[in-house]
Amino acid sequence: MPILLFLILGLYLIGNFYIYFRGGQMLATYPTGVKVLFSLLYWACALSLIFTFVVRKSGLSLKILTFTHEVGSAWLVFTLYMALFLLSFDLVRLFYKPFAYGFHLSFAFTLCLLSYGYYNYKHPKTQEFTLSVNKPAETSTLKVVAVSDLHLGLGTGKEALNKYVDRINEQNPDLILISGDLIDNTVLPLKEERMDEELNRLKASLGVYMVPGNHEYIANIEECKDFLRSTQIHLLCDSVVTLPNGVQLIGRDDRQNHHRKPLSTLLEQADVSKPMILLDHQPYDLEKTVKGKVDLQFSGHTHRGQVWPINLLTDYLFDISYGYERREDTHLYVSSGLSLWGPPFRIGTNSELVVFNLKFK
Repeated sequence: MPILLFLILGLYLIGNFYIYFRGGQMLATYPTGVKVLFSLLYWACALSLIFTFVVRKSGLSLKILTFTHEVGSAWLVFTLYMALFLLSFDLVRLFYKPFAYGFHLSFAFTLCLLSYGYYNYKHPKTQEFTLSVNKPAETSTLKVVAVSDLHLGLGTGKEALNKYVDRINEQNPDLILISGDLIDNTVLPLKEERMDEELNRLKASLGVYMVPGNHEYIANIEECKDFLRSTQIHLLCDSVVTLPNGVQLIGRDDRQNHHRKPLSTLLEQADVSKPMILLDHQPYDLEKTVKGKVDLQFSGHTHRGQVWPINLLTDYLFDISYGYERREDTHLYVSSGLSLWGPPFRIGTNSELVVFNLKFK
């Protein structure tokens, strides 16, 4: 993972130097003051996300951190598409003929694409499935609303959470499941904005359950557990819960905890003849879920890459990077997430809320 992070950071810096160089060429005939202002603003934007991550627990004003986070995360995707458009126009110049407006057109195309991506992110989809479970329960049906990757914090604040809670409650679920990464990089914004008030508005007769994701560990898992105690959410960490209707919830700790229990150990605590729903933030080792005769596994983590072409990478890296698949009697679903990490754009992917209408034998 550190190698991957350094690779991403390296590519990000290379892309920024490339855009900065081409911007400098565009401003070649402008006064020195304009060039200096461009340089200061450009690198302030390019480095703001790194700055936010470094000082996120320093006690700096929440408004300042939110601003630098929003600018810096948006700049990530701006860099991606601006560099791709610039490279395309430079290839035209290199192999075809001189082209004087490559930077201007790249900037315009990038802004249009980001505007679409922001609108798409702000309008999540509702995915609904009716699934048959070949095991008996003390009810014939169960309506489950499942979400993942809200990343509450500097990027997804209380106002956005309010809309998500309303949307979940509109479904009138029997059960609400959260498959990790409820919290982003620190719990401080959640405490300062009293986001527990919104989380406590969630309504489900059988309760609200979640498992940790890797970001709960990034934010400090103990601080996250302490915050969750102020909410109605039941955190499952390598534990099994049997609901009043006989349905069993199996909640795995995240892979970030290298000492988490194997799935086989958790299944020993369950009754395989009765319905089993597994929450596991990261969708790895799916064959073990099928072998263990789990009826439904719900995961998140991948975001399906959030933006093109990153989704092509997640499709390659994960057995299932997004969507529904049935293997034998096991239903598997990997969500792209209700919100997202960092850049507030969905390009080639969607944010989503998932509804499962389960029918038992």
